[in-house]
Amino acid sequence: MTNDPSYPIGKYEPQPFSQQQKEKWLADIKFLPEELERSVLNLDAAQLQTPYRDGGWTVQQLIHHVADSHMNAYIRFKLGLTEDNPTIKPYDEKKWALLADNETVPINVSLTILHALHQRMYAAIKDLTDAGWQRTVVHPEHNRQMSLWFLLGLYAWHGKHHTRHVTALRENKGW
Repeated sequence: MTNDPSYPIGKYEPQPFSQQQKEKWLADIKFLPEELERSVLNLDAAQLQTPYRDGGWTVQQLIHHVADSHMNAYIRFKLGLTEDNPTIKPYDEKKWALLADNETVPINVSLTILHALHQRMYAAIKDLTDAGWQRTVVHPEHNRQMSLWFLLGLYAWHGKHHTRHVTALRENKGW
């Protein structure tokens, strides 16, 4: 943990492949929806409209962002599994967070998406061979190749990162 409200669990640090790390990250993927849902349990409408940090998204925007991001992650994994080194499509997460659905759709819709999505994602990747984890995608925005192993760690971190944003806000506000 850090004192930086932007990165309360620190920035993502890639790890070398190991069976133990794989099991940990797969568990993070499998259980994220429950952990994120617990983090927002019993928050009222005003609390959901509270930014998790100065200049940050509201809790509501944050929950919708995780669903948006992880839908993209699922597609990226599927592309990486079915195509040779495909170029993935970046998206402007800040503009997505400002779209009307983020304001009008209740967070339970995105939480439901995450429950279903993570069940599918986990099933798609849990039995990959060591060679499967080395398959790659190209992220044009970062101008780099990323292995599916890298993506597994990134999205395992991403879910914990945003869950901690909510839990840190709750702790700071005494909710």
